[in-house]
Amino acid sequence: MECFTIMHNEIEGRIDPFYYRPEFRELEEKLSKLKHKRLEEVIEFSSETWNQKDFFDSEFPYIEISEIDTSTGEIKNIIYYEKSKAPSRAKMIVRENDIIVSTTRPHRGAISLIDKKKHGFIASTGFAILRGLKLSEIKREYLLFFLRTRLALKQMLRRSSGGNYPAITSEELKKLIIPIPPLETQQKIINKIKQAYNLKKQKETEAQQLLDSINDYILSELGIKLPELKDQMTFIVYADDVKGKRIDAYYYQPKFEEIEKAIKRGKYKLVKIKDVLEINNKLEDIRKYEQIQYVDLASIDKDLGIIKEYKIINSFDAPSRARQKVNKGDLLLACLSGSLKSIAIVNKGDKNIIASTGFYIIKNTDNYNNYYLWALFRNKIYQILLNRETTGAIMSAINRDSLLNLKIPLPPLEIQNKIAEEVKRRIQKAEELQKEAKEVLEKAKQEVEKMILEG
Repeated sequence: MECFTIMHNEIEGRIDPFYYRPEFRELEEKLSKLKHKRLEEVIEFSSETWNQKDFFDSEFPYIEISEIDTSTGEIKNIIYYEKSKAPSRAKMIVRENDIIVSTTRPHRGAISLIDKKKHGFIASTGFAILRGLKLSEIKREYLLFFLRTRLALKQMLRRSSGGNYPAITSEELKKLIIPIPPLETQQKIINKIKQAYNLKKQKETEAQQLLDSINDYILSELGIKLPELKDQMTFIVYADDVKGKRIDAYYYQPKFEEIEKAIKRGKYKLVKIKDVLEINNKLEDIRKYEQIQYVDLASIDKDLGIIKEYKIINSFDAPSRARQKVNKGDLLLACLSGSLKSIAIVNKGDKNIIASTGFYIIKNTDNYNNYYLWALFRNKIYQILLNRETTGAIMSAINRDSLLNLKIPLPPLEIQNKIAEEVKRRIQKAEELQKEAKEVLEKAKQEVEKMILEG
């Protein structure tokens, strides 16, 4: 519990205690002693909007808050919508060199600079658009990088209001204190952050190359040589080739047959999953636990294939999908389309770990190596085959029979262990590189904050 006192003459029009927390007041006192301006004195706020009719022929490019990388400020993805299906929030026109600031949970740092390629794109009304600089004594990139520091994000948090999704109004955003060091210092700050971004990207590229190399390594160890795979516009399927109730054309794309032939020509005999693996078929009554450690699809880091979070939940508040008891070493295999790479090994031995029914659970036994299976199912060929087996319109998934009848190569345990250890080594190295990348940027931001506070 935090206790502090506010005098009546210190009230600034808000009566929520959070606004007056000592850490916020101390920060603003420090910044106020530096040469500074309020954000509204530094840059213009654009109100240029789109009527959702002009400019674009059929589709338009849309920038959503969720697509901003809060670590680097990069826009990860541009969504294209048909004009007739434009979200109601798709209203703000952005121009080259605009700084866009998320006003929803602004303290997360979803802040980005619009480059030439995105000139004229449409952004969510959840962004404040900062456009024309008013002062010659401040550099645009310095302002961008300052807004992404804790010195600015804490001010945004203080001036936000709301519950689970606090937001800041444009009027409150305009009140942010912006320190203005000498132009020479601003340039040093810009150079330092850019250098950190470049080093971060270099380490992330190395990590991704390691992760990408795992695919080819596994195929090589299994003796599988894939032909070039591509979808065909037209092909023939004979009645005798129809499997079960699958009458959807995509299921019979010739590329799937090519993959199956390539796997069959590999070094090791193919076996059906139902004949060799133990798949969980029991649902747990979780009310016997006071709390559970819950793992769902969102808990998995898709890039690394690890559980990044065990959510602590009171059992009576748990979602209805929290029904599968798992143990250390069990393999969680996602069954929902769009999340098929959410595959991970349980790395904790606690008795109250519960997984979502959005996973199939391959139990940990001495008969096979679950880390080998983890690497196999994350491999590109089995991702394609798993995706093929999904059915359903709105929420497509792999049904249990389809999974159980899927054929996999299961080499001798010695070979499985070898493959598993090499894959784990590469994953661990990639994880270290990703961690180093984050630390590089974090260190640079801390040094920049120190430079700013020292004037």
